[in-house]
Amino acid sequence: MTELMSIPTVDVPKRGMPVTIITGFLGSGKTTLLNHILQNQQDLKAAILVNEFGDINIDSQLLVSVDETMMELSNGCICCTINDGLVEAVYNVLERGDRIDCMIIETTGVADPLPIALTFLGTELKHLTRLDAILTVIDAESFTEEHFQSEAAYSQMMYGDIIILNKTDLAAPEKVAQLEEYITQQKTKARILRSQHGVVPLPLIFDVQADPTPLLAAQGSAEPSHGHHDHAHHHHHDHGHDHGHSHHDHSHGHLDNDGFVAVSFECDRPFVLDYFQNFLDRELPNEVFRAKGVLNFVEVPNRYIFQLSGKRYELKTDDRQKPLHNQLVFIGRHLDAAQIVEDLNACIAPQG
Repeated sequence: MTELMSIPTVDVPKRGMPVTIITGFLGSGKTTLLNHILQNQQDLKAAILVNEFGDINIDSQLLVSVDETMMELSNGCICCTINDGLVEAVYNVLERGDRIDCMIIETTGVADPLPIALTFLGTELKHLTRLDAILTVIDAESFTEEHFQSEAAYSQMMYGDIIILNKTDLAAPEKVAQLEEYITQQKTKARILRSQHGVVPLPLIFDVQADPTPLLAAQGSAEPSHGHHDHAHHHHHDHGHDHGHSHHDHSHGHLDNDGFVAVSFECDRPFVLDYFQNFLDRELPNEVFRAKGVLNFVEVPNRYIFQLSGKRYELKTDDRQKPLHNQLVFIGRHLDAAQIVEDLNACIAPQG
């Protein structure tokens, strides 16, 4: 998805366009950081590429200032399936006639950022763009050393040029200090910024001009897909109307090792609020790391944004005039997709 910010026109060459990659584990606050950038980077016009692990693009619906200029990438984990699509999307940005100053890529929460970075360092894009920095967002409240048993989470930390410890207001000071110490032990000379609600001084995360040498040295462990010989995008969706339906993702590489799956669900009819509350409190599997979606309930006319990270969840009213239908994505390890879909179908309000 590409989001273009409106500011006065100035001729800026696109060759050498700086690229910032925002990565971080599930629920760390990547989209919140991206919204902070969009709302405060007034003197730059940015192209934003957002990719999700799942068939329903929820994050694009959570971004501020979204308009008809958006361009969506194909679904799936960006580091496994998107390299050809990513190259194509970057070319589409570079070939636009209007001014664009920089590019920001938000990865999925289960993405290894190395193949994405190598797409800019090891393909023809190295002649057209400049990888400025990898920003890694970490949830200071819920993140533990056990998360690093995930190859993706460990790679996000190790390849991050700047580590943003987010949600420090929700974590005890001693826990934040312990996490900083652990990160420093694993990654010497780590640059760490503390953050609340994704707010960081933008001059500290832009024009970083990070050294790409460590990424190039690690190139053997994650070769990118070169070229962009096949630009066809294939999507398959079954649009049921009486019951919700799920989409199943095919995982590769580190996703197989980590055991991550995404269960996507959508339906045209509203939920019963009490039924959905009961699902969250009593039936939601412990193996769900992250969930997000847009929902509506039979009892109220509003549309709601649903966010779940660990055991914490919230529903916020969405005032934008969008269609009232339910879309959800659950991400976790070794999930029983059929059971989750069955439980969610039981939350749908009866007809009549």
